[in-house]
Amino acid sequence: MKGKKQFIFTSAAVLALGGTAMAAPKWAKKGDTIQKCKGIAKAGKNDCGANGHGCAGQAKKDNDPNEWVYMPEGLCDKVTGGKVLKTKKVQ
Repeated sequence: MKGKKQFIFTSAAVLALGGTAMAAPKWAKKGDTIQKCKGIAKAGKNDCGANGHGCAGQAKKDNDPNEWVYMPEGLCDKVTGGKVLKTKKVQ
């Protein structure tokens, strides 16, 4: 029974983290369209988890291809090395 409880707890934690992973940044307003843009974050300036960590501000090097930041829609494609991961409208 202990394994089942641990699985449920772990699953709930993963779902909770997944649900907040695309929460809007403070600068975005309701109705804005934002994008996760990878490959352009400065060291220590990423917006959320990648590369084995789960928190903002933990990127180890500039322009890591797996680290990302939020940007207004359309800007990521204009930055050298920027790749759009996901687009969403702020609720």
